[in-house]
Amino acid sequence: MDEKVLISREGPVLRLQFNRPEKKNALDRASYVALIEALAAASGDPGTRAVVFAGDRDFTAGNDLADFRDFLDNPADFPALAFVRALAAFEKPMVAAVTGDAIGVGATMLFHCDLVYASPDARLRMPFIDLGLVPEAGASLLVPQRLGMARASQYLLLGEVFSGEDAHRLGVVNGLAPSERVAETAMRAAQALAAKPPEALRSARRLLRGEPAALLARIDAEAALFARALASPETRERLAAFFARK
Repeated sequence: MDEKVLISREGPVLRLQFNRPEKKNALDRASYVALIEALAAASGDPGTRAVVFAGDRDFTAGNDLADFRDFLDNPADFPALAFVRALAAFEKPMVAAVTGDAIGVGATMLFHCDLVYASPDARLRMPFIDLGLVPEAGASLLVPQRLGMARASQYLLLGEVFSGEDAHRLGVVNGLAPSERVAETAMRAAQALAAKPPEALRSARRLLRGEPAALLARIDAEAALFARALASPETRERLAAFFARK
């Protein structure tokens, strides 16, 4: 079976590349398990100083809903929640290289990263409401904190698409680069972070972010509402309509 997450190293930087190009790098159960295991290993490895998330043509289109459909009656068995909790608790720098589509968790995970680089024409969207669901990955807390309530409502409630250029202007993205150079730009930033004194960097990140307890509590609260929504007739109908269009 082809690897759904390509794992490689450049010195102290671990690169995790989503690898389902035929599905716009949508994340299925196996993808999430690979990411969770990689983050756990990186957390315990003193030789890993930073992590880079990347795609290829697309960053990730978010959950593979066809795969997720198998877990609709028992969503707690799907490992997406464990992945976003791992992001929130991870204590080393995380950098993202975003090209093409960054949808759903592909967009919300960026709010957990320390640095994000994107192509100007990248497409970010958080379409949870349109599917009858609620925001996840702590987005209901992190997006208003970063963007303010008006913009958070625009992108979480209306579910509007915003570009890499928009995300840069809004402060979600640190820098822009042509698509073919985004990954290189992100790796260069990750190497710079990895060269910093690790304990000072860890302490500074904790001061900037605060203790993760409130964020983890919000992630769990979102997950409970998400599971409840999945059981509702409205969401079932919307998901059925989505699959009928495929």
